[in-house]
Amino acid sequence: MLAHIEQLVKLQDVELERGRLVKEIRLLPVEIADAETALRESQGRVTAASDGLTREETLRTRLDREVQGHKQKAARYRAQLDTVTTTAQADAIEHEVRFADGEIQRLENEEFTSLERTEAHEAALAFARSQVEDCALALERTRERVAARKTELSAQQAELDGQRARLRQEIEPEWLTKFDRLAASRGTAIARVDNQQCMGCRMGVRPQVWNQLREGELLTCDSCGRMLYWDATIAAAPKAPQTEAATSDGHAVRKPRQAGA
Repeated sequence: MLAHIEQLVKLQDVELERGRLVKEIRLLPVEIADAETALRESQGRVTAASDGLTREETLRTRLDREVQGHKQKAARYRAQLDTVTTTAQADAIEHEVRFADGEIQRLENEEFTSLERTEAHEAALAFARSQVEDCALALERTRERVAARKTELSAQQAELDGQRARLRQEIEPEWLTKFDRLAASRGTAIARVDNQQCMGCRMGVRPQVWNQLREGELLTCDSCGRMLYWDATIAAAPKAPQTEAATSDGHAVRKPRQAGA
């Protein structure tokens, strides 16, 4: 491979690796943001469970006041039964007593249901608090890991920047201009040809182009416009010719005829 082709290939490898590092660095803050989101969500569940407990406590306080009020009414109505003089008055008072007793039963059932919801909220609160602790620890570890990884990637990027600068100084301006233009439009500027196929666009190349590439020329792909080269060091090796096995008397062993042949 000619020197300028080798330099262009190395430059592209450096550019691709730099691009990968840049993308990874840009994604690092996303990891922290995801960890922060998980922490906020767990904190929100703590707040929701705590609010639920407060609501149930307030509800039971109100229900208890109403129960006490109906009990007092029922007691007064029962005391009045000793002073009634007519059956109609007795029936009316007994109706009020039954209504008060019914309300007491209903309100006490609501209190019991509220206690069941409270138990569920308490369990949810305990679980949410444990999640907050876990998420807070995960966030701290994520920040430490991201900071360490960013330092590592930045060092790698600085090294690649140096390699890139040195390579660009060694490449002729004409090739460098074409390289930059193709890289900007295609993502990659130079592609290897293997088995008469451009590895950049996977399209075949003409036989004449293939022959010229094998002679070491740097050409242009008719399909994608990338610069094409051939690397003899990684070209597919030709298959070794198959020989027939010989018998002890020196005659070749005939292969069995396949069925239907």
